[in-house]
Amino acid sequence: MEGGELPGLLVNEIGGIRGILHSHVAFLRKHFYLITMKELVENRKHLSRKVQAIYLWWHKPVIDQELLQSLPNLKVIANSGVGMDHLDLKLIASFGVKMANAPRAVSSSTADAGMALLLASARRLVEVHHIAISSSMDYCEADILGVKISGATLGIIGMGRIGYKIALRAKAFEMKILYHNRTQRKAQEEQAVGATYCETIDSLLQQADFVMLAVNLTPQTRNLIGKRELELMKPTATLVNISRGAVVDQEALVMALQTGVIWAAALDVTYPEPLPRDHPLLKLKNVIITPHLGIKTDKTTYMITEEAVENILAALNGLPMPSEVLPS
Repeated sequence: MEGGELPGLLVNEIGGIRGILHSHVAFLRKHFYLITMKELVENRKHLSRKVQAIYLWWHKPVIDQELLQSLPNLKVIANSGVGMDHLDLKLIASFGVKMANAPRAVSSSTADAGMALLLASARRLVEVHHIAISSSMDYCEADILGVKISGATLGIIGMGRIGYKIALRAKAFEMKILYHNRTQRKAQEEQAVGATYCETIDSLLQQADFVMLAVNLTPQTRNLIGKRELELMKPTATLVNISRGAVVDQEALVMALQTGVIWAAALDVTYPEPLPRDHPLLKLKNVIITPHLGIKTDKTTYMITEEAVENILAALNGLPMPSEVLPS
């Protein structure tokens, strides 16, 4: 198959577990000549010079020095999400390759997922679902009492695009909102969602009934929440993580949940993903775990691909990239 004048776009595969979605292929082929990793490996001599861009879908294909060296005309890599912790940004930049993520597309759906986890944990939806479909019709109401959302305090750690949209949703549930961020939001932005800035994470942890993690994974945020931080939280508090699994010390979290240091956890991310089937987090009743559902809606995934195409075409045409990520 010949690609004509269209620039070559390398993808891991089409369909499958780690491939771009079939429903996105027609749109991508309007702009690019698609090359899968299998095709590249089988015909590297012919195809390596055609690749001008790579579209990462769920961290695939793996970007390493060997791949970068084999693609002499590569100009840009677009990621299907916000987090770039799976990439060696300095290595990529050393090859003169630009990088982009997709912050505009993912923020609303990820915020929705965060609030869904908070609500499901507070009202013990997974537990009561199993009760509702069990063979026994009897249960003790005292055993299924949840936590009232309205009037509760939500502490958001990371008030970027996603964190702010969580605050908008929490306001609709009449929650009191605290937040900690590297930089304080403008006064009018705080007023719009009724959010109060906490200068320290410790202060937020001590006050919040629910703690929502919405930070990027960096060397500074790895194990941001450990034994000390969990012990600062209320024994009635719930930890919700929609950022990256490695932001939380999972061994400390298991211990905190087992010993009543905190009441519950709701996790859309773990480390690793998926967890080994014998991991203690999978055995605790006061934990809800979802398989990184943040952006997994049909509309959002398509918007991510649209944002990626916008960034790639801008880079190939020498224009500013709307969502460029620099290796800083």
